[in-house]
Amino acid sequence: MSSNTPKTVAVIGGGPAGLMAAELLSAAGLAVTVHEKMPTLGRKFLMAGRGGLNLTHSEDLDAFKGRYAEAQARLVPMLDALPPSAVIAWANALGQQTFLGSSGRIFPRAIKASPLLRAWLARLEAQGVVLRTRSEWLGWDDAGSLRFRAADGAETTETPDATVLALGGASWARLGSDGAWAPWLADKGVALEPFKPSNSGFTVAWSDIFRERFAGQPLKGVALTLGDHTVKGDAMVAGYGLEGGAVYALSAPLRDAITTDGSATLTIDLRPSMTRQALTAKLHRGERGQSVATRLRKLVNLSPLETNLLREVHGVDLPLDPGALAARIKASPVTLTGTAPIDRAISTAGGVTLDAVDDELMLKSLPGVFVAGEMLDWEAPTGGYLLQACFATGAAAARGVLKRLG
Repeated sequence: MSSNTPKTVAVIGGGPAGLMAAELLSAAGLAVTVHEKMPTLGRKFLMAGRGGLNLTHSEDLDAFKGRYAEAQARLVPMLDALPPSAVIAWANALGQQTFLGSSGRIFPRAIKASPLLRAWLARLEAQGVVLRTRSEWLGWDDAGSLRFRAADGAETTETPDATVLALGGASWARLGSDGAWAPWLADKGVALEPFKPSNSGFTVAWSDIFRERFAGQPLKGVALTLGDHTVKGDAMVAGYGLEGGAVYALSAPLRDAITTDGSATLTIDLRPSMTRQALTAKLHRGERGQSVATRLRKLVNLSPLETNLLREVHGVDLPLDPGALAARIKASPVTLTGTAPIDRAISTAGGVTLDAVDDELMLKSLPGVFVAGEMLDWEAPTGGYLLQACFATGAAAARGVLKRLG
């Protein structure tokens, strides 16, 4: 082989982590092939952007890094190398200008993911990246070559100079993230943690009347508390229980509490912007003979959902006493009995342990094989943190490949 022949890299998985790795590797002159088993690339990326693509977040970088909890120490060098400002500059360079949302989240001006993905794939093709869809990875053969199966069932093998695995976690199997890769890595001695739902909803034993009337309705601007953890935001009543951004932000401690104790009590403050004393004073203004529901609607602007949530968790007969009623508005305990199925979760925890990879994200038991994205055992809330870490670990894996191949 000529010394001018470029080194070859197989990137397996066409999501944000894999595509970021492919972009950096091809820009450095390597011959890169991206294998994606689905008919199109970036399916979960597109799904994430249906309601507005959170590319990253604008909060202080130290606070930003803290969102990664136990994985923070390992991810910080990667986030420093590709921080939120670099993701914004990257999107701008693709012709996708960004803007700052009221929540501090960063969005492309197009809102949706599809224009950014089209521009990204065009850049990759211009850099010579080979994009192979309907190319399903099947692990390794006895000689250590990568096995692939095409749409027609034909099997082929490849022996690249390096491999980047970016196969996703185990939620949204219909979009390609099914965790089917786990047994193949386990057989190679790679340490794995069981998959767990992250950014997921939780089951609640609602009464039939409450469920039928209010499923699909939002709780706006509430505060949710579990122990020492409090999150302000929105939640959604679902037929099976509770979901939504504020719930997702607490999903890890809620999930762990349910695993340990069999259930978890989530306390909902329906008016976090008002003190109990202020609520009591407002409720004192009620007219003699007014019903509780009328007082709640007229004096503190509770919606039918909020009023009926009080009845659901405190009992049908709510007190007329203003102080007692205010106390219930400020603290409505909801018992969560379990997590929603993992395939309904936005993301997953578990996968390849961070101890199984070196600082360049190369598997210690498989030299030349690197791992990026949600395959790794880390989790973070929604709001740009998930994509940011996928981009950053994809870039880190690419740097690891370049270092190994010289």
